[in-house]
Amino acid sequence: MTLNASAHAILQAVFGMGLLSLVMFVWMSLTRLPAMRRAGLTLADAAHTEDLRPRLDPAGRKAGDNYNHLFEAPTVFYAVALVIAFAGLADPPFAWAAWTFLAARVAHSLVQATVNKVPLRLTCYLVSWTAVGVMIVRGLLKL
Repeated sequence: MTLNASAHAILQAVFGMGLLSLVMFVWMSLTRLPAMRRAGLTLADAAHTEDLRPRLDPAGRKAGDNYNHLFEAPTVFYAVALVIAFAGLADPPFAWAAWTFLAARVAHSLVQATVNKVPLRLTCYLVSWTAVGVMIVRGLLKL
């Protein structure tokens, strides 16, 4: 199957999201383990995340919270992006929306894992959902 340049751009954004998930996994690991030590916790205390989270300081929770968020709304993006790319629907507006989604999610991750200002985080979240919303609606119309 030959993919056009827009499909390639969309798939690059999909891989960008994968890379963001990998980066946040590393960030979470590098912050959560020291936070567990500061709280006097062991790996056995992490058997259930919902029990662990309240015992960690904010520095130990922020990156982990973001890592979890990368497996919520972005799953819709993955499904829609792949359908668009492989159904032959890809065009520059779809590619632009995919990269907007990625940029907004990178910004969301940086905000949540550092300053965690909820209004700024919400703005990034809304931009990302607007981008994927455009992809959904345009995809439905093009099918």
